[in-house]
Amino acid sequence: MATAEKPVLARYKERMDKTVATLKEEFSSLRTGRATAGLLDQVMVEAYGSPTPITAVASISVPDPRSITVSVWDRGVVVSVEKAIRNSGLGFNPVVEGQTLRVPIPPLTEERRKDIAKMAGKYAEQQRIAVRNVRRDANDDLKNAEKDAVISQDELKRMTDEVQKLTNEAIKRIDEALKTKEQEIMQV
Repeated sequence: MATAEKPVLARYKERMDKTVATLKEEFSSLRTGRATAGLLDQVMVEAYGSPTPITAVASISVPDPRSITVSVWDRGVVVSVEKAIRNSGLGFNPVVEGQTLRVPIPPLTEERRKDIAKMAGKYAEQQRIAVRNVRRDANDDLKNAEKDAVISQDELKRMTDEVQKLTNEAIKRIDEALKTKEQEIMQV
């Protein structure tokens, strides 16, 4: 039988911090009316017989706030890259110029802004669930440690309260990030 060890709260805090960082990464792929290279990060291109991230077949640059330039390295996948960008659901219509694609960023309509804000809300809810899952894991580990007599009932209560504080803090940061992103999206 494995000997139980005292749970370390820093480990759970680190996992919660990672969920907040993941959310901010997901938010970078949402359109806000300004061009960013991160807008195309989620696009997968059918290249060399398998789905490949666009960043593996091309370099992406932002020459101005209203357009993105995609320089494809292999002439054979230009059509696949164009098709992937068109079908990405981002509402982009790339223009092919040799091995370079120019992607003009159309202004967002009010309806599209609301859809993107809803998508941001879904991303935030997924990360809130992830934080709650970390809390559940921590509480389970603490209960098992108390059952195995590694920690006392008093320590269990104190550490459970500390885990709840960490959870509340992480969810508060997620909510703040969502509020900021929604303001950025709805800004005309």
